Amino acid sequence: MKTLKLLSLILFFPVLLQAGIKPMAANVKAANYPEWARNAVIYEVNVRQHTPEGTFKGVENDLPRLKKLGVDILWLMPVNPIGMEKRKGKLGSYYSVRDYQKVNPEFGKEEDLKSLVASAHKLGMKVIIDWVANHSAWDNVWMKDHPDWFQKDSTGKFVSPFDWTDVVNLNYKNKDLRKAMIEAMRYWLKSCDIDGFRCDVAGLVPVDFWVEARLSLARTKHLFMLAEDEDKPNLCDQAFDMNYAWRMHHLMTRIAKGESGADTLMNYQLVYMKSFPERAIKMNFVTNHDENSWNGTVSEKFGEGSKAFALLTYVFPGMPLLYSGQEAGLNKRLRFFEKDTINWSNKELFPFYQMLNKLKHNSKALWNPPFGGSFIPLITDDPSHVLSFIRQKDKEKVVVLINLSPKPVYVEAKTKAIQGKYKEIFSNREETLGEVTKLRLTAWGYKVYTLSED
Repeated sequence: MKTLKLLSLILFFPVLLQAGIKPMAANVKAANYPEWARNAVIYEVNVRQHTPEGTFKGVENDLPRLKKLGVDILWLMPVNPIGMEKRKGKLGSYYSVRDYQKVNPEFGKEEDLKSLVASAHKLGMKVIIDWVANHSAWDNVWMKDHPDWFQKDSTGKFVSPFDWTDVVNLNYKNKDLRKAMIEAMRYWLKSCDIDGFRCDVAGLVPVDFWVEARLSLARTKHLFMLAEDEDKPNLCDQAFDMNYAWRMHHLMTRIAKGESGADTLMNYQLVYMKSFPERAIKMNFVTNHDENSWNGTVSEKFGEGSKAFALLTYVFPGMPLLYSGQEAGLNKRLRFFEKDTINWSNKELFPFYQMLNKLKHNSKALWNPPFGGSFIPLITDDPSHVLSFIRQKDKEKVVVLINLSPKPVYVEAKTKAIQGKYKEIFSNREETLGEVTKLRLTAWGYKVYTLSED
């Protein structure tokens, strides 16, 4: 759903370093999410728009291509039937759920979803489904028999969140609702063998419900949980494994517009490391269904810097997200309440993302916390334009320098930490970095160095 408000960052990098913020530990105890997520790339599937058919079968037919791309986790946008009452547009919002234990007939039958999940599993991919626990359609099947499961105001009228007039809030003070919601989630674990949930506006639902749900569902399957939230760090204590990097995304858009410097991203990362549990994974992205439909395409938001910011989502701590069509340079805002099929004709970006996915999989320094490497800021003489840092795990080291500006720069780094013989992954050239390293970066240019094998 719509993004939560962006909170301003007022801390400065030197202050944070003096405050004793430590690099992300590389050897903390493993989190309780499944091991298959430790170096995963997640891909959001807009089933309606992904293929001309707009069906589960259409997505299933595309699985070999997604596997070749290097995708590990498929996140399916809501698969449930969409409400008719107060529906927006012709087809309505995926996030207006009419029945939590049925599939949207526009996408196919439940057997088709089962087949999609089974085929993904055969290819070594996992599947999570979008879960809308905060609100439901006005004509949800629960409304008739359980009106007390929905929120009412002081006048007895049902309440919608924000301006989302096609849905009504659920009432988590009701214990029976909580039980029913957990059992509905369990239904999909058992019936279709899904691997977890992406939970819509998770911060609007009580934290204690999510803890209760996670502990209960874990008795059925070792699952993966993604929260659409960044304002409640405690959601990642027990209930969720990953949350959204909304602030990072908004900072990137400001930098692309020339309204902020690259150093604000360094500040953000250090604050995140201080504020969130070490087990928490941050989902990094340049686009998703909300951003694309409501705020603009990757090209609209990042322009010539699109590749630089996409690269950042892979090398910064966290898990990178790809959205349907991103690897094809999706150049239009997909209509949210209507059919609007993605154009897949652009093949130019596929090798770029394929390379980044391979880097994510193979470089342990870039794996997800707590399996991945430490994050070490690299001090240069131009921090406002060049974002630079080291990711290190044992003897493996990745050095990253990204020019987040529309002009070429010469940058100098003075540190013994990067001394060594490296391979620059985009040019595939061997280079030696010394205690004093001077580099030229083109406009929106980048260099990623990995330690060469002896």
